[in-house]
Amino acid sequence: MEHRKTYNAMELKTAHGNLIIEGPIPSKQLASLEFHKDLVAFRPPALQHKALIEIADLPEGRIIIAKDHETIVGYVTYLHPDPLERWSEGNMSNLIELGAIEVIPKYRGASVGKSLLKVSMMDDYMENYIIITTEYYWHWDLKGTGLNVWEYRKVMEKMMKTGGLEWFATDDPEICSHPANCLMVKIGRNVDQDSIQQFDRIRFKNRFMY
Repeated sequence: MEHRKTYNAMELKTAHGNLIIEGPIPSKQLASLEFHKDLVAFRPPALQHKALIEIADLPEGRIIIAKDHETIVGYVTYLHPDPLERWSEGNMSNLIELGAIEVIPKYRGASVGKSLLKVSMMDDYMENYIIITTEYYWHWDLKGTGLNVWEYRKVMEKMMKTGGLEWFATDDPEICSHPANCLMVKIGRNVDQDSIQQFDRIRFKNRFMY
């Protein structure tokens, strides 16, 4: 499958000034930007910056960023699922994962996450993909936000719906290990029926739950 990427951008007004939401961003441009020191949700900032640059070089990899002048203050990543996860088992070229979304605390509550998803979906080529995201409560910043798991889950679901992702059932053991965890999915309008059925077989391995 060919992976085509079309750049889109929008300006977002916030109480702390205007941000540019743009992407997919090529690796060379990502490397030239500063990466905010408060982007620490997944790994130390320098390592995460390096990881984003590597993702941008993948044929299917997409990085959408929120930029304050020349500093990245938020981002969302899309790429094929990790080879060690069940979602990669079908080796589906038209299945990509929203792997990470992060915004620095200063800009939380300013619709930056929603705007990252909106810009992501401005590219019509995204309609050729099944897009998934796996939400695990242990990745959530409960301490920083003061929310409990259910409040945070509601916030995440609302944000993901902005990008057209909806809750889907699965028997994946890691997701089933806590009731707040969830799988969210957007099936693009150009995805064929065979791919949808293949994805359903990956979602449900225990047939009695199908």
